[in-house]
Amino acid sequence: MWRSAPTLKPIARCGSSSTHGAGRGAVVFALGKYLPTTATEILVELKRPPQKLFADAVQANSRSNYLRFRLSPSSAIALAARVKLAGQEFIGEERELYLSDEQPGEETPYERLLGDAMKGDGALFTREDAVEAAWDVVDRVLRDHHPARRYKRGTWGPKEADALIAADGSWHNPSPDGESE
Repeated sequence: MWRSAPTLKPIARCGSSSTHGAGRGAVVFALGKYLPTTATEILVELKRPPQKLFADAVQANSRSNYLRFRLSPSSAIALAARVKLAGQEFIGEERELYLSDEQPGEETPYERLLGDAMKGDGALFTREDAVEAAWDVVDRVLRDHHPARRYKRGTWGPKEADALIAADGSWHNPSPDGESE
């Protein structure tokens, strides 16, 4: 259903990046090896309100309100919004509410998977037909894609990746600890 939205186009690849669509409404994935941080995050950036809520204008290059879901290496959810500072003036400041779910001594998902495999419990394992269907999709991408772009180890990827979403802002580069940078 979401693939039929008018702002979405077929998948395109640029170096270590992939995108479903271009322009507004794009779903962009940044993938790569030897990036500065190993993390899996989803950033849902909300549209700016049509009116100026605060007297101090937000800079064009600043991030709008967003939801951030960190999937690994630790689980967390963050909500960021521009909020009014105390006082009579309507001046705003971006603040992030960060919720982390770390339980001491809890098994990692991989540890649980290995334990279930050793016990013979297949509940968390994917059936063969689902694996074959997933590989059918992946095989098409592996056969038909743009060439990968080289970039310096320990950086956030090739410059072509920045150009890919320049019209909509910039990449969100996760921090090692998951806190907002």
